[in-house]
Amino acid sequence: MADNKRRGEDAGDDRLDDEVVDEVADDDATSADEPVSRGGTATRSRARAESADSRPTTRSETGRVGVFGRIARFFREVVAELRKVIWPTRKELLTYTAVVVAFVAVMLTIVGVLDFGFAKVVLFVFGNSD
Repeated sequence: MADNKRRGEDAGDDRLDDEVVDEVADDDATSADEPVSRGGTATRSRARAESADSRPTTRSETGRVGVFGRIARFFREVVAELRKVIWPTRKELLTYTAVVVAFVAVMLTIVGVLDFGFAKVVLFVFGNSD
């Protein structure tokens, strides 16, 4: 069977393999153009572009800034970061809250049962002081 796949033989199959590779390459190119879904991570090119934009270009941006100027810049940066946050929808928020409350209730039950059991064991070992 390996003899049938030697170079130069069965040229029709090689052409089909090339077409399949081209189709796969086209699929990869289109997927790179699509936006990243929720929860995606930043890419290197985006990080480089953002870092290049964040460099100060004028002397006034690199000079000394007063206390109120720094406070104002801090709040502007906080607002800019909060705009980047992907806020959950109301349904997602309720779901996440229910999961957290259920998990805490389960853990509370486990810790409570273990505490009660260890207390009984300690009282049994060391005797009841009543």
